[in-house]
Amino acid sequence: MPPSTPTSPGGPEPTTWSRRQLIRAGLGGLAVVVAGGAAGVELVARGVLPGKRLLDELDGACSVANPRLVYSALGPATSGRFFSRARNCSVGYTIAYPSGYRSGDELPLIVALHGFGGDHIHCLAGMSTSQALALHVGGRPLPPMAMVSADGGGGYWHAHPGDDPMAMITDELIPMCQSRGLGLRPELIGALGVSMGGYGVLLLAEKHPHLISAVAAISPAVWTSYAQAQGANRGAYTSAANFAANDVVTGTTSLRGIPVRVASGSDDPFYPGVQTLARALPRGAVVDLTSGCHDHQFFLEQEPPSLAFLARHVARPAIVT
Repeated sequence: MPPSTPTSPGGPEPTTWSRRQLIRAGLGGLAVVVAGGAAGVELVARGVLPGKRLLDELDGACSVANPRLVYSALGPATSGRFFSRARNCSVGYTIAYPSGYRSGDELPLIVALHGFGGDHIHCLAGMSTSQALALHVGGRPLPPMAMVSADGGGGYWHAHPGDDPMAMITDELIPMCQSRGLGLRPELIGALGVSMGGYGVLLLAEKHPHLISAVAAISPAVWTSYAQAQGANRGAYTSAANFAANDVVTGTTSLRGIPVRVASGSDDPFYPGVQTLARALPRGAVVDLTSGCHDHQFFLEQEPPSLAFLARHVARPAIVT
């Protein structure tokens, strides 16, 4: 029960409970069974116990604007597989073109990296890569660009023993696209990713700043310590040294001169890491830290401005956002 108003002189002031605290108190009845009273509610709120998503939905923390998506006619898309020496396995990929273009046409290229559990088909929220290229932002279509996606596994887009998805992107996938006229100079290459893919595009730009011309990371999965990463996903890094070598926070100096956009919701479990990242980014980076959760709704809200940001920096004619 909420604390009552004290009657003794000099006691604490009456406490006003917020809507979120009242909801937490209601969820506490469930949490008591597994963790014991208020401590259980706090564990739910921190995401350690099941129920944080429910808590966020009940108190509106995950509520964001639902964009009305308008598309032009969809262009063609080509999907296939190739054997990746870098990943030591067969990799699926999709190359999408804007309407009126096809393989062999020279276009700027957007590399889209999927999140944990995703693949080359499921790399964006609420839209396909073909739809992303046909999207209208601010009432206008995006300028012509191509987009490529590929299977990167669950290793957070950096090298693990016998599997190097980053090398697959830089040494195999992008050269394949360039052989088809995509991402050739003076045309440029942008990178877009969500969650694990958001971390991946930042790492890609930091490791290869002369290859990537602009980057947009939506809800990037950023940890600030190896212990923190191990507590959440033991397969993300193989060692503390592996974490240090692929820490996107300490690698931000490589992003100087590269247009960067990062977005995260304040109720995203990665929000503290993104805040640390934001403080380390070079001057001029666009950082959108706003309300929202690490969910489909927030990803979808952030995809149109992220695509417009990349279009402004890699495509011609430029789009004004």
